[in-house]
Amino acid sequence: MFAAIGAGIAVLTGLGAGIGIGIATSKATDAIARQPEAEGKISKMLLLGCALAEATAIYGFVVAILIILFLK
Repeated sequence: MFAAIGAGIAVLTGLGAGIGIGIATSKATDAIARQPEAEGKISKMLLLGCALAEATAIYGFVVAILIILFLK
């Protein structure tokens, strides 16, 4: 039972990643609206930040799977 609770908590990292990516995208679109000539640099940094945020969500998912598989 505690393994299921732990797995559920580990999967919540996806929630944080989703919120972070949403905020980053919002700020990037604001920045592009203010300075359209910097779109290339802003887009590169946005993609890098989104990739890192998604990585944390994937790590949480992997931890949840490991908890379910090995702590039965």
